[in-house]
Amino acid sequence: MGFNTLVIKLFIIIFLTSCNNCTREERARKGIYPEGIKPIAPYSPGVVVDNLLFISGQIGIDPKTSILVNDNIEKETHQVMKNLFQVVQEAGFEPKDIIKVTIYMSDIIHYEAINRVYGEYFKGIEILPVRESLAVKALPKNANIEISAIAIKK
Repeated sequence: MGFNTLVIKLFIIIFLTSCNNCTREERARKGIYPEGIKPIAPYSPGVVVDNLLFISGQIGIDPKTSILVNDNIEKETHQVMKNLFQVVQEAGFEPKDIIKVTIYMSDIIHYEAINRVYGEYFKGIEILPVRESLAVKALPKNANIEISAIAIKK
């Protein structure tokens, strides 16, 4: 191994393991498991790393009954947003900390209704999260909507 290769590898190791003024505990990951929000597969509803929160895709399962709320797209979207915000709150974050959202819907016909409900949850927030919305062939449990997000604390 040449000297330049060694220096580059050392630089990469130092860069990847450094964190300004962070202790080992602050760099550790923490799983977020709000009461009633039970993953339907092997994953965490949320994971905090440093000041970032990564939220798994939430569907409209009512945490009290474990039943998918899919009477109509508005009710289902409300439940998805409640579940998403429950993960945010459990992690010690706030809705204004959300910086990115991905919305998956079973049919693009739901786009306007989803936007109306989604907008209610971000009223009064000055800088809205960036977002993409995708129509997909199918979602888990035959849900009509799934939303994932990323949040950051200052």
